[in-house]
Amino acid sequence: MTAIQTFFLQGSVSTLLSSQSSVTSCRKVSLKFTVSCCSATSPLAVVNGNVEKRPSDRTEVRIGLPSKGRMAADSLDLLKDCQLSVRQVNPRQYVAEIPQIPNLEVWFQRPKDIVRKLVAGDLDLGIVGLDTVCEYGQGDEDLIIVHDALEYGDCRLSLAIPKYGIFENVNSMKELAEMPQWTPERPLRVATGFTYMGPKFMKENGLKHVTFSTADGALEAAPAMGIADAIVDLVSSGTTLRENNLKEIEGGVIVQSQAVLVAGRKSLMQRKGVLDITHEMLERLEAHLRAEGQFTVTANMRGSSAEEVAERILSQTSLSGLQVFTPTLSTVQPLILSLYHGINGWGPTISPVFCKRDGRVTADYFAIVICVPKKALYKSVQQLRAIGGSGVLISPLTYIFDEETPRWRQLLSTLGL
Repeated sequence: MTAIQTFFLQGSVSTLLSSQSSVTSCRKVSLKFTVSCCSATSPLAVVNGNVEKRPSDRTEVRIGLPSKGRMAADSLDLLKDCQLSVRQVNPRQYVAEIPQIPNLEVWFQRPKDIVRKLVAGDLDLGIVGLDTVCEYGQGDEDLIIVHDALEYGDCRLSLAIPKYGIFENVNSMKELAEMPQWTPERPLRVATGFTYMGPKFMKENGLKHVTFSTADGALEAAPAMGIADAIVDLVSSGTTLRENNLKEIEGGVIVQSQAVLVAGRKSLMQRKGVLDITHEMLERLEAHLRAEGQFTVTANMRGSSAEEVAERILSQTSLSGLQVFTPTLSTVQPLILSLYHGINGWGPTISPVFCKRDGRVTADYFAIVICVPKKALYKSVQQLRAIGGSGVLISPLTYIFDEETPRWRQLLSTLGL
């Protein structure tokens, strides 16, 4: 999408004038050239070198998603898990929709272009890595991180140096900055694709004599080839660094990154529907991510009273620290699936399971429901059975909705609403 731009260029043209006396004179004539490039979607204007943002007249809300790679696939999977499947009629098209949210357009873009278009106002929301927001957003106050932990795309932007030579005993940023080798004539040479974050980080850490070379891909080879002393690049496991005899050093991590949901402040405040859509997406994301890897364990116990059953549960260390749900009252069968009332660690609240025996309604069993992470699942089942639990049923959690999403309250506070 091309920004609306108007350039005023000043040029000088020599005009040859001949007088009647055949004397040639030269006079400078100033001409103004105006070059215009228009687009109906862009909110930018460049007038006399000054960039002005203005709201566009579009009514649809736009979210940008990565167009290629692992981040693209993981973003689509996350939205699908939140019942927000993206429908793309033609895989070659860059625009799609989410049927569950009317008036929301999905635009597939390069991550860096998502950030740039959020700043420009061509997009309202976007999912990208935090490192991309930092690099291409460059601290723009119009960018707001709505959700800072979508739990995929984990990596870190880090400085790495060789394990050998003059760097063999250098293990911290402080030691690197104090090396006498770096002078105006012989600066530290850094290869990186992060031309904003890299220099900013070096300056903040007291390295004055540094030069940067821009490179994309296979940066790990730069020190061995002799074209750089260090690199600044994204690191996941660190295996590639180690295999190329490079090491990270203390204080050398520039930013810990993962996928984030980011929005434009002006869009949130001024464009109709953006805030409501952001609220819905945030609630769906939060509910799904909170439930990720959590299981409900339902069991029935014999007991003389709800208090006596609760005492047994809390006497077990592995159970007392778990979140205990408040189950609903059941009126049939000793084996039940109980719904929960809350997840804030209240309880245990024990619900009687009523049965009809010999013409009388009695409560011989009590039902409990606990929420446990996957890694503690088997241990919790063992503990429940050890204190009299029976008919243990297990089911994965899909969503956990809070009374109000904390990140929504934080967003409203950030916007001053």
